[in-house]
Amino acid sequence: MSVTELYSRYTRVWIPDPEEVWKSAEIIKDYKEGDTVLHLKLEDESTLEYSIGPKDNPLPFLRNPDILVGENDLTALSYLHEPAVLHNLKVRFLESNHIYTYCGIVLVAINPYEQLQIYGEEVINAYSGQNMGDMDPHIFAVAEEAYKQMARDEKNQSIIVSGESGAGKTVSAKYAMRFFATVGGSANDTNVEEKVLASSPIMEAIGNAKTTRNDNSSRFGKYIQIGFDRRYHIIGANMRTYLLEKSRVVFQAEEERNYHIFYQLCASSSLPEFKDLTLTSAEDFTYTSLGENIFIEGVNDAEDLVKTREALTMLGVKEIHQMSIFKIIASILHLGNVGIVSERDGESCHINRDDTSLHHFCRLLGIEQEQMEHWLCRRKLVTTAETYVKNMSHAQAANARDALAKHIYAHLFDWIVEHINKALHTSTKQHSFIGVLDIYGFETFEINSFEQFCINYANEKLQQQFNSHVFKLEQEEYMKEQIPWTLIDFYDNQPCIDLIEAKLGILDLLDEECKVPKGTDQNWAQKLYSQHSNSGHFEKPRMSNRSFIVVHFADKVEYQCDGFLEKNRDTVYEEQINILKASQFQLVADLFHDGKDSGPPSASKSSKINIRAAKPLPKGHNREHRKTVGTQFRNSLHLLMETLNATTPHYVRCIKPNDFKESFVFDSRRAVQQLRACGVLETIRISAAGYPSRWTYPDFFSRYRVLMTKKDMTIGDKKQVCKNLLETLIKDPDKFQFGKTKIFFRAGQVAYLEKLRADKFRFACIKIQKTVRGWLQRIRYRKIRKSAVTLQRYGRGYLARRYAEMLRLTRAALICQKQYRMVRVRREYLRTRRAVITIQAFARGMFIRRLYQEFLLHHKAMIIQKSVRGWLVRKKYLHARNAAIVIQCFYRRVRARRQLKQLKIEARSAEHFKKLNVGMENKIVQLQKKMDNQSKEYKSQNEQLSVANNALGSEVTKLQKEVETLRSRQTPGTQVTSLQEELEKLRVELQEAHTQRKQIEEELSNEKQGLEQRVEELEKENTLLKKEKEEMNRRIQASNQGQGGDVSQKEIRLQVELDEERQRYQNLVKEYSRLEQRYENLQEDMSSMKFHPGHRRNPSNQSSLGSDSNYPSISMSEVGDTDDTIQQVEEMGIEKAAMDLSVFMKLQKRVRELEQERKRLQTNLEKVEELSKRKGNEPKSSTSEDDINTDLAYNSLKRQELETENKKLKNDLNELRKAVADKASDNNSSNELQEGYNLLLNQLKAANEELDVRKEEVLMLKTQIVNSTRQSENINHIDSNDVSEWTNNKKAVDSEDTVDPPDLKKLLEAQLQTQSRQHKDELEALHTQIELLKDNLEKKQEMLDHFSTLSPEALVEFSVQQEITRLTNENLDLKELVEKLEKNEKKLKKQLRIYMKKVQELEVSQATKSRPELTRQVTVQRKEKDFEGMLEYYKEDEALLVKTLITDMKPNAVSATVPCLPAYILFMCIRHADYINDDQKVHSLLTATINAIKKVLKRNNDDFEMTSFWLANSSRLLHCLKQYSGDEAFMTQNTAKQNEHCLKNFDLAEYRQVLSDLSIQIYQQLVKVAEGIMQPMIVSAMLESESIPSLAGVKPMGYRNRSSSLDCESGGPAGYTLQALIRQLGQFYTIMADHGLDPEISQQVVRQLFYSINAVTLNNLLLRKDVCSWSTGMQLRYNISQLEEWLRGKNLHQIGAVASMEPVIQAAQLLQVKKKTSQDAEAICSLCSALSLQQIVKILNLYTPLNEFEERVTVSFIRDIQNRLQDRIENNQLLADTKYTFPVLFPYTPSALSLETVHIPASLSLDFLTREKF
Repeated sequence: MSVTELYSRYTRVWIPDPEEVWKSAEIIKDYKEGDTVLHLKLEDESTLEYSIGPKDNPLPFLRNPDILVGENDLTALSYLHEPAVLHNLKVRFLESNHIYTYCGIVLVAINPYEQLQIYGEEVINAYSGQNMGDMDPHIFAVAEEAYKQMARDEKNQSIIVSGESGAGKTVSAKYAMRFFATVGGSANDTNVEEKVLASSPIMEAIGNAKTTRNDNSSRFGKYIQIGFDRRYHIIGANMRTYLLEKSRVVFQAEEERNYHIFYQLCASSSLPEFKDLTLTSAEDFTYTSLGENIFIEGVNDAEDLVKTREALTMLGVKEIHQMSIFKIIASILHLGNVGIVSERDGESCHINRDDTSLHHFCRLLGIEQEQMEHWLCRRKLVTTAETYVKNMSHAQAANARDALAKHIYAHLFDWIVEHINKALHTSTKQHSFIGVLDIYGFETFEINSFEQFCINYANEKLQQQFNSHVFKLEQEEYMKEQIPWTLIDFYDNQPCIDLIEAKLGILDLLDEECKVPKGTDQNWAQKLYSQHSNSGHFEKPRMSNRSFIVVHFADKVEYQCDGFLEKNRDTVYEEQINILKASQFQLVADLFHDGKDSGPPSASKSSKINIRAAKPLPKGHNREHRKTVGTQFRNSLHLLMETLNATTPHYVRCIKPNDFKESFVFDSRRAVQQLRACGVLETIRISAAGYPSRWTYPDFFSRYRVLMTKKDMTIGDKKQVCKNLLETLIKDPDKFQFGKTKIFFRAGQVAYLEKLRADKFRFACIKIQKTVRGWLQRIRYRKIRKSAVTLQRYGRGYLARRYAEMLRLTRAALICQKQYRMVRVRREYLRTRRAVITIQAFARGMFIRRLYQEFLLHHKAMIIQKSVRGWLVRKKYLHARNAAIVIQCFYRRVRARRQLKQLKIEARSAEHFKKLNVGMENKIVQLQKKMDNQSKEYKSQNEQLSVANNALGSEVTKLQKEVETLRSRQTPGTQVTSLQEELEKLRVELQEAHTQRKQIEEELSNEKQGLEQRVEELEKENTLLKKEKEEMNRRIQASNQGQGGDVSQKEIRLQVELDEERQRYQNLVKEYSRLEQRYENLQEDMSSMKFHPGHRRNPSNQSSLGSDSNYPSISMSEVGDTDDTIQQVEEMGIEKAAMDLSVFMKLQKRVRELEQERKRLQTNLEKVEELSKRKGNEPKSSTSEDDINTDLAYNSLKRQELETENKKLKNDLNELRKAVADKASDNNSSNELQEGYNLLLNQLKAANEELDVRKEEVLMLKTQIVNSTRQSENINHIDSNDVSEWTNNKKAVDSEDTVDPPDLKKLLEAQLQTQSRQHKDELEALHTQIELLKDNLEKKQEMLDHFSTLSPEALVEFSVQQEITRLTNENLDLKELVEKLEKNEKKLKKQLRIYMKKVQELEVSQATKSRPELTRQVTVQRKEKDFEGMLEYYKEDEALLVKTLITDMKPNAVSATVPCLPAYILFMCIRHADYINDDQKVHSLLTATINAIKKVLKRNNDDFEMTSFWLANSSRLLHCLKQYSGDEAFMTQNTAKQNEHCLKNFDLAEYRQVLSDLSIQIYQQLVKVAEGIMQPMIVSAMLESESIPSLAGVKPMGYRNRSSSLDCESGGPAGYTLQALIRQLGQFYTIMADHGLDPEISQQVVRQLFYSINAVTLNNLLLRKDVCSWSTGMQLRYNISQLEEWLRGKNLHQIGAVASMEPVIQAAQLLQVKKKTSQDAEAICSLCSALSLQQIVKILNLYTPLNEFEERVTVSFIRDIQNRLQDRIENNQLLADTKYTFPVLFPYTPSALSLETVHIPASLSLDFLTREKF
């Protein structure tokens, strides 16, 4: 490709310009070799003859095609040179407002001087996990690349941020650290990432200041190492600082400020805690007023101090240390105001005695004022023989004062940095780290001193490292692609570095001059001139002998020698330091003792390099051996370079666009100056020297296949096709190279290919235009011919129509004449006819009227007769009726009065029931049920009586037989009489049983009659209430008809509010699950770090509500409540249980309920005793003896227990009360504390009393048991010597029921010991509770102290809020208590019925044991109920059941059975536990089930199939608990058999809530797993895959091409297609359907996944310039249509999934619509209703044409869109929230499957489960 081909007509070039640096021009005449002038046309249409010379003025730079302008990576440009780089940055910055651009491995960041919304957490999430080339350039992309390479390569990383002051280095470093803190947050609760971020405001306060270039300029360099563990979580950090600008403490230039901390303290001087600092305005202090402007626009120094103090507190700096720091800083300000008065001789000076500034300085530092006053004006000279004290002049004293101020501040700075490092240090072993280097860039001012020299020296070292790293990466890339490597010449600044740091270099000569006793800056300058005059990087100025010039890589810099020696020495007099060492404040003394203890710092030993003031050794003559500032800086810089060389560096170059701090204003001259200085152009030059343009073979084939022939297209190998094409197009083989996966081009070759491609398209366009124009002309001719024919046809038709009109008019005239004549004759005829008819009418009327008058007279006569006759009859009738009415009235009045009284009574009672008894129907039903139950009980009692009668009869007959046998065997005598007496007794008992039966029958009949009467009355009332209810329903319906519209709107609003509330609740559940996961992780970490012997607590053994959730403990009955509470105390430990007052309240409440139960049992016992008294025929003396024995047994047991127990417990209680009383008396200042103490004391007393009552109850019951056993023994005892057979039979009967007294005694003692232990545990819990109250006393005392500082209004408001919250909590507690009491009442009623039935069954079973012939009858009675669908298991098999059904369960194992089989099996086990009334079994099984499901899900947290399986089973178990709960609301769809399977004893409503929350957690995990699987597929499938082949165009890619961070040898991993994504969605849906998940839940999952697709796709679209094109919009719209087709195929098109993708649909349409005119803008505004203004503008800015035939979106069009949409109310969030989840709703779906039909396959190995049938 020759030069003449490149510099042809219409080619655009860049020419130099003094204002814009470079400006564009167009060649208007072809260039030929040898021409000296190039004819150009500028942008303003003016012409220019540009002179060309072979050496002086070469050919201008070529301009890149417009398609390459605005590229993300500068290395993607075809022509790589300075004007192309500058223009690309300018276009991106001004037109697209993009501040970040890649330049190879460098990220160029331009300071916008405006806060941009591109650093939020959603942006961090969007860049997290992405490859660096996949997204638009961003500081987060660099940080993510460093984080990813650290995890992938296990190598430390560094991010080097450099630039001029004001370029944004500090902000860029801060955002990088924020990214690491967010992505690599600490794994525990140490919040290390927050501490790392908290160090920024502290360092900005003490190390940043306002300069002429930057309001927040960092005046020091820092390198922050962020440490990570093996799981790549942040564990700590470390900070190194470099070259603090100490001179700023005592001097600031005009319009500059001192460090921010000074102004922050002065702005907050009015605070009470700062009164002791005696500070005023910053204008009153010398060190803060030199810049003449103490304010920064938009900055509040007082608020910044608050942030600084908060950060210090977070980093562990105590309040006392903070005040010490502020005192030292304030003392520096007072030191600057110390007035030094010169003496008359000019050689000495003094300080006034009454100098307040010196007094404040000494007071704040705690030093002797007289000594400081003395040594501020004098110095000590030490020689070998003597020591002299010499007076100092005024200038020397001022310099010494300023040096002291700088020295104090430098040491304070180092102390703060050291403390920050201690706070960020961790004892955990660091696995890797990422370093962030925020260091000053190259600086050149009008006057450059020692600080600028050190800064530029550091930049020389960094530039050398940068050049070598870029060269290394280029070499690795070529070797990787197996391209022949040729040495690229790049700039090496090692000679400049040797000039500075080599032997006899500038720093070496400077240190040598500092050692000379009378060394001066001028002598040092002369040594430099003589030593380095021959160096190519050193020059001597022509007009000065006190300065020198160093030729740096960026520019020449002239340094003024004045002050170099003094700044290098950094001299501070030892006498002043010794005074500070003797300070009475420990912090001040420690600041200056560190140097003495540790000696000079070592670069290799110290982990932190701080550039600080020189620290003198104890002896003055050894002071010259300390290191100078230059030496220290050189050592620290070498250590930094070693660290950087050991890491993988990442570069961020910050550019300052203008010097006026104006937002989005670009100064080309300043930008070029910085680009040259920061090495960006050097990167371009190195890239341009090799093969800067790189294409993969598929991309090259797709882009340039238009240049191929049909023959080339038939070749299957794309790589060979590309080679053939390039060999044909580019003749010079050196212009390109073929690598393994890429094609490498020299600079300009891609532009040449683009030119050939454009020519090809241009030729094709001309051909298309020619064809189209001919087609248009042919269409035009046809239209003209057709028009002529049409005109002829219409003309002829017009003439024909005129002739036809004339004929019609002639015919019409004839018709009109005919009609007129006819009308005239007809009118005459009609007039004659009307006259004749009128005459006839009048004649006929006259005759008819006469006849009518005659008829009228006859009719009137008849009416008169009728009226008279009727009046006579009515008169007679009224007389008779009045007489009858009088009689009726008297009778009816009597009846009405009686009836009125009855009606008043009924009306009064009916009105009362109308108001109070709304649910009378339910009560009637209940009474009917009660009557039925009583009738059943009556029948059962009759049966029992019959059974008893039969038993007694059989026993009597048996006894008679035995008596007869005995009579036959023995002689008559005393034995026969005893048997006869026994027989008489039995007969009496039988007679009493008959009488008792009759009494019971009479009572039942009476009660039944009363109930029947009551039912009749209630039925009457019910009919009245039904009528009123119907009337009210009619009224309500009438009113609802008028309010239909309002109700619909209210329903919509309520539905929206319900969804919002459900979403908030589910977010809380999600947050709870996250905290639960975090807690479990902490437990694992603790168990791995430390092992506690004897620790047996296992969360799986606890209640799911106590260990794995925030819900209160749930019990099946009140007994279960107490047992669970005691078990909870035992498992938690006494100390932890004491921390929870709810445990104590539960025990206290249970004692009260047991007291009520005891009273009821006592009443029942009394009734039984009365019945026994009626039955008994024993004499009164035996009864009294039994009573006496009972009392003796009771008293003995009570005395034995109380004497052994109460002594210890009462002593403990007294000591406890005394301790609490003493503590309460000490803190009696607060009424609330005294009330709290009294409350606790009352609770202790009440608990003690209730415990005593409980013990008495137990003793009474136990004595009753003893007496009953004795009575049974007396009754059943018969002389064993006489009747041995009878005795043996009796023993067999009673052996099971009697209790041996020694065993009973042991049992009682064991129970008493357990109660005493429980009491001791309660006492220990109360002890710990008192300790907690003591802590609360101290805290509340502190709160009272805080209240004293509040204003009265604030105090009243705070107290009112506290009272409101307290009353609200109490109200909620009372509501919960009432609800629980109601539930307990229902449970106790059910249990009472069950116990009564069990007692009856026990009596029957005892009777059957003594009467074998009745056993069969009782068994038949037992089989009245038939319970099926239950599975029985033993308690010890529970763990095996959970392990088999949950822990080891695989979804494939039950795939061929009923869906959700584990849920059905678990519920059938729960049913059996409910049937046998075992609340502990129910509680244990449900708790173990929930915990096991959580563990399984935790173990398989990334398995979609397992998560879906347990979501289906959890929801099914929840539905079963609802369906069989017995609640009528859930039983509407049940069959009769299913209703029989309802739970009988327990209300599991609270467990249903727990299972509902568990289902929500599983649903959220399911969505998270599905999103995690789909995440890597979405972008590739939706935006990158070519669903429509040959539609997408490919643009040139630079160094940061896609997936650049992946090391793949074969072109990277294959991308996902849309079909793969659809298959994955189908797989998800199929799995959920196979597992039996409810369709509604599956639909919600699909909707959520579609929202995730929308959010990820839209976010990538908003952050990627390469996909914002027309073809991508077409591809995206097609892909969305395919997803819609999939939804329709699955019948899911109505679930709202498409609506959730509306934003990305509108974004695709936005990419396709026209974007030129105002009508287009209006259409876009109406189209993009789901997109925010920020998103629309972002897409328009990113829109990029794929070829030169498209046009970019103009800035004016974007401004028009912004003006039209500025009133739209919306959020300003750029990216979609990828973490948003729709509120999930679990609808109730009962199962039609009957439990008895469930089949358990043998493969599950559940043989220990037995199917129960009753």
